[in-house]
This record gives sequence, C-alpha cells and structure tokens, in this order.
Amino acid sequence: MSRHRPFAVTTLAVFAAAVLAAPALAQPSKVGDVATALSLSGLTQFDTDLDQGGSFRWSGVQAGANVTRQFTSEFAAGFTLRYDYQHWKFDNPAAFGGGAPWANLSTPVIGLNLSYAPTSDWRLGFNPAVDWSGESGANAGDSLSYGAVLTATKSFSPELSLGVGAGVFRQIDETKVFPFVVVNWKINERLRLGNPLQAGPAGGAGLELTWTLADPWEFGAGGSYRSYRFRLKDDGPIPNGIGENRLFPLFVRLSYAFDSATRADLYAVAFVGGKLSVTRADGTDLYSDDYETAPAIALSLSHRF
Repeated sequence: MSRHRPFAVTTLAVFAAAVLAAPALAQPSKVGDVATALSLSGLTQFDTDLDQGGSFRWSGVQAGANVTRQFTSEFAAGFTLRYDYQHWKFDNPAAFGGGAPWANLSTPVIGLNLSYAPTSDWRLGFNPAVDWSGESGANAGDSLSYGAVLTATKSFSPELSLGVGAGVFRQIDETKVFPFVVVNWKINERLRLGNPLQAGPAGGAGLELTWTLADPWEFGAGGSYRSYRFRLKDDGPIPNGIGENRLFPLFVRLSYAFDSATRADLYAVAFVGGKLSVTRADGTDLYSDDYETAPAIALSLSHRF
C-alpha cells in the first residue's frame, strides 16, 4: 500500500454520505516497530435543495484508531476500528412523500491491514473489513456489509510509487467492485500527488494534489466518488428498507502540523452530482431524487504514536 499520512476526507459515515475517512496508517519501517494512529473528525453539510422539491442537511462525527506492527522486513499486519454517526434533517422532501426517509445513522467498522513486500520495490496489500451500517433501530444482522481491498504497488524511485487496486464488497444486499489507482508522487519539494482516501465499500481512493506551504502549513485539493448504502429501521416509514447516497466529493484542505505526530485538517467541501434513493426491503426501487451542489465543512484532528 502507499504510505498515506493521517487524513480525514470522505467518510464520515462509511455508508451514509459524507466525506471524512479515518486516517490510513503508514507502515512501520523497522522489524518490531508498532505504529498507532487516532483520529476524531466532524462534518456539517449545509441546507441543500432536492431537485423535486424540499431540502436536507446533516452533520456527524467519526472516531477511528489504527494499529500496525512490522513483524518481518516483508510482512506487516494490524487492525482498524472506527465508528461513524450522522444526524439528518429533511424539510418536505417531495420525492420521498414529504417525510424524512431516515434520521440518525451509525456505522461501526472492524478491519485488518495486511501488507507484504516480496521484493524491495513491490508491496501487496490485503485489507478485509466488516461493518454494520444502518439507521438507529435497524436490525444489525440486516445491516452487515463485508469485503476487502487489494492493492499492488511498485516503487520506481524514492519520489514515485504507482499501483492498482480494487475493492470488492457485499454492501448489504448488493455486490460492488471499485477499481482505483494508487499514486504517491513527489513532484518536487513542495508538490505531491497522492490518494487522500482509504478505498473501501464506498469507493476508490481518489486523487489529491498537495502543496507544502511555509512550515507547518499545507494546502491540498482533490476529489473522489462515493456510494453509501445503509439499512433503515424496522418501524420507520420504509420498514427495513435500504437508503443510499451517491456523490462526488470535491474538497480543498488546509492543514496545520502541531508537531511531527499531531495535526489538524480543515476542509471546505462540495458534494456534486449527488443522488439520494430508497429501496424497499425486497430490493425494489421506491424513491429517488438528485440534489444540488451541497456545501460542507469538516475538521479532523489526528495523532500518531
């Protein structure tokens, strides 16, 4: 896998809509080293109009932890724990019968991080994960999603690593495959092109161009594609149905490093090409509506040990 730094865009809410992702953890460099990262993120999407009438907004928080140990010079393994929570508010959404199709969403996530380097310039990654994404009151067993991300990355020089990857996930009742590219390119002393997000059930890793300002400031801009699915509660307006949010998050980021281990990331985000939809428990389509460009802001704090 490429060596991502702690990062916060796009998955606050691994299956509900969002842009905040738990920090990816760089691999330890020496045998026996253990690397740990913690993060806390918050995001608010402001009032956004639905095409057929009405509007919606939501806010949420995410807490995450990653631990990785370098067992041999070739093999590293660890785990990821994350919890996402979102609160949604709808105002007379015409396409959904005028009522809110969902309200509070939560997603606990458990994952493994496995990495193997067969040669000095190749690295293979395998990251299986399980999560339960649903509205408060939804049946946990019906909210289960699982799958894995696989990557193969080659280092061409200390400044350039390229690779390919794919996420294959059973997302509630639908199997999804997300191919993506892995990029870590130090263009010069100030510019870098890389993947800002962790690939997973919601989509690929995206691309971000980063510009190092005067120390300790950093600026970045990028985007990706996301598709979140989640189970609705049994006693809601669509009992045991499935909600989905598809979107293209575009963002700019301003980061401040307090020291080599602690940083804050502030994001201005635009969700474009967004669509909300609901299907019945049997999988038949019920409601859907596109929404206008949705503005949002996000803040993430992260620390590495």
